[in-house]
Amino acid sequence: MAEWNAYYQNEDEEQEQEEAELAGGDYKVSGRDSLVFLVDASKEMFIKGEDGQPSNFDMTMQVVRSVYTSKIISSHRDLVALVFYGTEQSKNPRNSFKHVYVYHDLDEPGAKRVQEVDALRGEKGAQLAAQTMGSGETSLGDALWCCANLYSDIKLRLSHKRLMIFTCRDEPHGGDSAKDRQARTKASDLKETGVFIDLMHLIKPGGFDVSLFFRDIVSPPEDESELGLQLEPCDKLDDLQKRVRARDTKKRALARLSLSLGEGLNVAVGMYATAVGARKPAAIRLYRETNEPVRSKTRTFHTQTGSLLLPSELKKAQVYGRKQIVMESDEVNAIKKFDEPGLFLIGFKPMEKLKLHHHIRPSVFIYPEEDNVKGSACLFSALLKKCSERKVFALCRGIFRRNYPPRFVALVPQMEEVDEGKVQITPPGFNVIYLPFADDLRTVDPPRCPPASQTQVDKMKEIIYKLRFKYRSDAFENPVLQQHFRNLEALALDMMAPEDIEDLIMPKVDQIDQRLGPLVEEFKDLVYPAGYNPETKPAPKRKTADAGGGAEKKPKVEVTEDELKTHMQNGTLAKLTVPMLKEACKQFGIRTTGTKKQDLIDALSERMGS
Repeated sequence: MAEWNAYYQNEDEEQEQEEAELAGGDYKVSGRDSLVFLVDASKEMFIKGEDGQPSNFDMTMQVVRSVYTSKIISSHRDLVALVFYGTEQSKNPRNSFKHVYVYHDLDEPGAKRVQEVDALRGEKGAQLAAQTMGSGETSLGDALWCCANLYSDIKLRLSHKRLMIFTCRDEPHGGDSAKDRQARTKASDLKETGVFIDLMHLIKPGGFDVSLFFRDIVSPPEDESELGLQLEPCDKLDDLQKRVRARDTKKRALARLSLSLGEGLNVAVGMYATAVGARKPAAIRLYRETNEPVRSKTRTFHTQTGSLLLPSELKKAQVYGRKQIVMESDEVNAIKKFDEPGLFLIGFKPMEKLKLHHHIRPSVFIYPEEDNVKGSACLFSALLKKCSERKVFALCRGIFRRNYPPRFVALVPQMEEVDEGKVQITPPGFNVIYLPFADDLRTVDPPRCPPASQTQVDKMKEIIYKLRFKYRSDAFENPVLQQHFRNLEALALDMMAPEDIEDLIMPKVDQIDQRLGPLVEEFKDLVYPAGYNPETKPAPKRKTADAGGGAEKKPKVEVTEDELKTHMQNGTLAKLTVPMLKEACKQFGIRTTGTKKQDLIDALSERMGS
């Protein structure tokens, strides 16, 4: 018989399906993401920039390397390929296309591929590229056709197919209308098969004119949250990495829900996690002889007969009033179910009613799902606009998965923001703030400390004002995680030693002292007595026997027989502590098989009831 808080153990093969379970019984097991880098290998790509700036080819290889390493860490099952076009040499499946060099087929990224991309960086990388591939004629149509064959050769299920073109030539064929027509036709064929084509155009003398050719090649934005084709070329490595990261970042919904605005008025929304805590990957158990991953399975056996128990033979129970209430798993699920998953609108409140202490856990983000319910984007946009104009938030009741308890949430409007490069910083939608229940709010007695004088407060305000700076979460990396992945990278790439990391969370003492000047000493003079040294610890005071410094008194654990009978009648034996229950068992000479609280209660109940 299973306890009330015991749940069925799932097999390893069932865990992936449960993680992909969406609300409302909608199951969608996602496939793998795929990304093809199609890089221009013409001579113009190898020209260095002004003031020692790296060439466009070198910047592209750094971005490719960054994507490879990030996918190894975050999503190693994704497929990545690297293809060069406009080369003198040809290397592709069946060598069907001239001037197309497939450097990496569509496959999972690994340490060897990172090393091969590293070999193409810098001056030596440019020389190696010239020797291996060279620069020749350009046929973007053949390159796109070759990429289509790479996708067709993959037998795995692909959930997302993306192709990124890196080039600094706005007319790759030099005005050849036949090649332009062939490239447009092949790009259209690729888009019909579900491949999204993006252009990462790089800086060139005289400017890059997208309208000459590439406007008809790239795919339109997948939804309103994407900005589509960027008209300004990338002239810096940071800008190029930011654009690639924005395009390649997965946008997978945690759940798809229905936002009910009234009777018969529903909006389909997707729920997303905007920020996820970074942590070390879980350890994987390996079989020491073959080094293969070990899969664990859980089986439940009968304690008396030793026979294997099936999930249908397991039941759950709860002790209530000295009786064991047995329930089937279906009955337990029915008790846990409150309502169908979704968001139900209760009303609207002014934004000033939402306090900082109402944020009890990380928020999530909702965005309309036009594919599920037509018209959701229009109605969602109107609701977002009005809530933002009137500075109100929507109060809702939310159930985010089956058998989840209901929560009260606040939908806080968030309008779209873009940076100078027209890259989206914050998407439009609602932030879902989890609100506390009344039981979660407690009155805490503040610690009693001597109050500070107004002079001391003013001096501390000056110190705080001097130390203020604009905080950005992406400016501070976790040094433990960085060192962990640097060590793994060094082992995988056969480096002599891992790269040094800079601990960005350590305070810059010299800069702080320069900013504060004499303020610290002035504050010490106001607060601490003369000659005070905070680094010296005072000697601990020893209590004498006369001062009551003897052995500490132990709490009372004795319970009389009358008190035990009273607890038995009221069913409050569980309120006694374990030492009190043990002492009671000793008084009545009861031998117990275990030391857990429930074992002691059962033994006393059996003795007192007989």
